[in-house]
Amino acid sequence: MRKTLSYFLFTLLLAAIACACSDDIDIKQDYEFSVTHLPVPKKLQVNEVAEIRCTLHREGKYGNTRYYLRYFQYDGEGQLWMGNGKPFLPNDPYEVTDSSFRLYFRSLSEDAHNIEVVFFDSFGKEYPLSFTFNNEQGEDEDSNV
Repeated sequence: MRKTLSYFLFTLLLAAIACACSDDIDIKQDYEFSVTHLPVPKKLQVNEVAEIRCTLHREGKYGNTRYYLRYFQYDGEGQLWMGNGKPFLPNDPYEVTDSSFRLYFRSLSEDAHNIEVVFFDSFGKEYPLSFTFNNEQGEDEDSNV
């Protein structure tokens, strides 16, 4: 009787271990995210700097996820940078280390500027933002938006 009970408990324990080692366990690592920003000026003079205050919003947190940005400038000539850093090179990735951060854009020409900033994570999910800045040379109206 004692051997039968031991054999039964041993079998039950093996069955529990076998069920616990299922390959169907799904651990979520790649959460959706978005980036919001406060309003930015619509018009910039040559050498004027626009501050873009951004916040990274994540639906969930996975400790090993890294966030980056890269930018493309379709029209005009200007510089984009973060904090006190050096100007970014177009199409190069730069890590975003804080959930709240500031980008700065300096106009270097009298042309209109169209830039796209693409945020992406270490899993390949992307979130694009587009900005357009026009030159305000020759206009006397207030450009605060």
